[in-house]
Amino acid sequence: MAVSLAFANLRFHFSNVKVVENPLCFGLAPTQLPFLCKERRRLSSSRTIIIVQASSAPTVEDGSQNETDAIPTPKVIIDQDSDPDATVVEITFGDRLGALLDTMNALKNLGLNVVKANVFLDSSGKHNTFAITKSSTGRKVDDPELLEAIRLTIINNLLQYHPESSSQLAMGIAFGVEQPKQVDVDIATHIKVKDDGPDRSLFLVETADRPGLLVDLVKNITDINISVESGEFDTEGLLAKAKFHVSYKGKAISKPLQLVLGNSLRYFLRRPMTEEASF
Repeated sequence: MAVSLAFANLRFHFSNVKVVENPLCFGLAPTQLPFLCKERRRLSSSRTIIIVQASSAPTVEDGSQNETDAIPTPKVIIDQDSDPDATVVEITFGDRLGALLDTMNALKNLGLNVVKANVFLDSSGKHNTFAITKSSTGRKVDDPELLEAIRLTIINNLLQYHPESSSQLAMGIAFGVEQPKQVDVDIATHIKVKDDGPDRSLFLVETADRPGLLVDLVKNITDINISVESGEFDTEGLLAKAKFHVSYKGKAISKPLQLVLGNSLRYFLRRPMTEEASF
C-alpha cells in the first residue's frame, strides 16, 4: 500500500511501509548520540520500540545550573507549520540552557543544516529556536523517522548536560540520576479530531511520551489512508502533544472516519507492552 504523507505542502511517498530494526539509530553519529538501543515489542505487532539510554556527563552545555532551584519542565517543540522552508525546533528548560553549540553540532551530524538560530526570554524561561533544513536538499525535514531522530538527539543532549532533567523526561528512566514518575497511559491519553476548514481536519493527541512515538503516530494515521499535511510535535516533560493537519483524499475527514482514527490511535497507545524475551 502506498502511503502519502506531506508536511507544509511538501508531499512525499512511502511504498510498502515497513520498519527495520533500530530505525531511529540509523545515521546517528556515535560520538554525538551515545544511544544504546534495546528492542521492545508490542503484542501482536512487528513494530520495534527503541529505548534510549544517554551516557552520563557532569558538565553543563554552556548554561547555568542551580541544584537548589526547582527543576523546570523541559520542552522540545518540532514545528512544521510556522516556516514554509524549514523545520523549526524550540528547546526550553527554564533559564538553564546556554547557546547549545553541542546540540547544533549533533544535529549537523544527522545531515542537517542549522540555517537560523534565535534566543528569546519570557516568563517561562529561555527559548532556544533553530531553523533546520536537510543538507542534501536545502529543504525542511519531511521524514518522520528523521524528525524523531532530531527529537531524541536533543533530549539525549539535554540529559547529558543537564542530568537533573532525567526526573522530568520519559527517556530519563535509562539515565539513573533520578527516575521519572510512571505516567498512567490511560489517564494521560486524550485524542480529538475536529474540522479545520473544508479541505482538512485537525488531529490532536496528548499521551505519555516514549521513544519512537512520533513515527508510530504518523504510521498509524497513514495506515488508514489519511494524509498528514503539516503539524507540530511537542515534548513537555513526561507528556507528548501532537497536532497534525490531516485530510482524506484532499478533503476534511468525515465524522465516521474521525471516530475510526480516534479509536485506532487510542487502542494503539493503550496496548500493553511485552518484552521480546517473553515470547
